Amino acid sequence: MAKSALLVMDVQQGIVERFPDPEYTRKLRYAVEAARASGVPVIYVVIGFRTGYPEVSLRNKAFGGIKERGAFAEGDPAARIHPDIEPRAGDVVVTKKRVSAFAGSDLDLVLRAMEVDHLVLTGIATSGVVLSTLRQAADLDFGLTVLEDGCLDGDPEVHRVLTEKVFPRQAEVTSVDAWGKTLTD
Repeated sequence: MAKSALLVMDVQQGIVERFPDPEYTRKLRYAVEAARASGVPVIYVVIGFRTGYPEVSLRNKAFGGIKERGAFAEGDPAARIHPDIEPRAGDVVVTKKRVSAFAGSDLDLVLRAMEVDHLVLTGIATSGVVLSTLRQAADLDFGLTVLEDGCLDGDPEVHRVLTEKVFPRQAEVTSVDAWGKTLTD
């Protein structure tokens, strides 16, 4: 029988503020609470860097600007996990250094130690951390579920194409409510 973990990715103050949708964190809170109530581990994945950004190259188009803006370094309030879904005792927080939840983090080590073989993905953005993590997790032979409304993207059409056409090739795609109901059945 598969052992699942819920990944809550990049749901940090500075990222959520760019997506003013109060329903998003409400839905995500439901997913987190349903997971906890069913004994499914909740793993938070955050983007974070050391003071001075020694792990960020200005050649990196996606992350060079973060270094210039001074965002997501140790102590930056924007790097905190959104208060609507704060971790509790027993939840794991993994810090990544690039787009995929696996890049520059110990996520694979944590999952293997917990004997997790199925990942339930949520996060911001669908075209960023969710897509990159899904692809890498599939290559690592994890079973995958994507909670479509547990993901956000700045481009609704990109979100739709990914969740309706791309992700189903490697993952089950469902809603937060439908997934939560499967945990109680």
